[in-house]
Amino acid sequence: MEITNVVEYEAIAKDKLPKMVYDFFASGAEDKWTLQENRNAFSRILFRPRTLIDVSKIDMNTTVLGFKISMPIMIAPTGMQKLAHPEAMERFDAGEYATARAASAAGTIMTLSTAATSSVEEVASTGPGIRFFQLYVYKDRNLVAQLVKRAERAGFKAIALTVDTPRLGRREADIKNRFILPPHLTLKNFEGLDLGKIDRTDDSGLASYVAGQIDRSLNWKDVKWLQTITQLPILVKGVLIAEDARIAVEVGAAGIIVSNHGARQLDYVPATIMALEEVVKAVQGRIPVFLDGGVRRGTDVFKALALGASGIFIGRPVLFSLAADGEAGVRKVLQMLRDEFELTMALSGCRSLKEITRDHILTPWDSLRIAPRL
Repeated sequence: MEITNVVEYEAIAKDKLPKMVYDFFASGAEDKWTLQENRNAFSRILFRPRTLIDVSKIDMNTTVLGFKISMPIMIAPTGMQKLAHPEAMERFDAGEYATARAASAAGTIMTLSTAATSSVEEVASTGPGIRFFQLYVYKDRNLVAQLVKRAERAGFKAIALTVDTPRLGRREADIKNRFILPPHLTLKNFEGLDLGKIDRTDDSGLASYVAGQIDRSLNWKDVKWLQTITQLPILVKGVLIAEDARIAVEVGAAGIIVSNHGARQLDYVPATIMALEEVVKAVQGRIPVFLDGGVRRGTDVFKALALGASGIFIGRPVLFSLAADGEAGVRKVLQMLRDEFELTMALSGCRSLKEITRDHILTPWDSLRIAPRL
């Protein structure tokens, strides 16, 4: 079957993956209202396209934290990507290896999860590419410092600090399935680190240990502390409201990722596309704002940029396409989104990203537009 859009990969992944793994990738917190809303909210935003504009040339190039990329579509951090390949052991075409190569081939950014099944060094070994490192802050600050230093040495260009996870959300599918990391996989970023008292031969024990070590006392002072141990720019990932956005600017964050953790944390928070404009207005252009959550079409990318995002990150489409077709699947997802986004720009009358404006969309919260008298 010819794959014609990103969404089609999910059904293929569901057929191929063990139920425990598919549910881990696909499910959200509690009633999964926000999980559905992350997608549904995009459908309530309409276009106001301009016509009779020469769109024979479309430029999608942009810069993120000073790094040039081919399009404003990047890869979000998702943990344990080798789960997408149930047979994966030390395969060098599986999981994060494949994602890294696909991102590099597409000329865009990959963000590696702390909870990856490939290490920062292994991902770096796949070749050139612009990569960010997603970080959780643990009770043991020495452990955090070790992770950050390794990412720096491996050539990663920024830290995406996740701030919405003082505790893990209630993901009932994982509870029902008694989800554990299979014994042939491990959280590779923790190999060789001083983890204190833990049975290093028990990989499932490692995953449980790491999840239990996330620091519930994490606060804005810790962002300042993180700046003392690294020169890398820090993106604050998980901001949904203006109050936190303004503080992020004040503490020197290099950018914000508007995110609800793929709807895996607190249910009944707004879809990220609904929260985006509030955050953009709060930062007043002082730092870039990005978005993840629910993006499945090039039209979604355009809507996010029209609301002020500097770019978007995709997560689940990467996991599902990995399961369906490995590196080739991820490449195709990125190409399809790129092609759809380019078409949306052309049909909206936009030749470059800077021409995408708020006037190109109509949202549910806009007041009625009054037509001018003729």
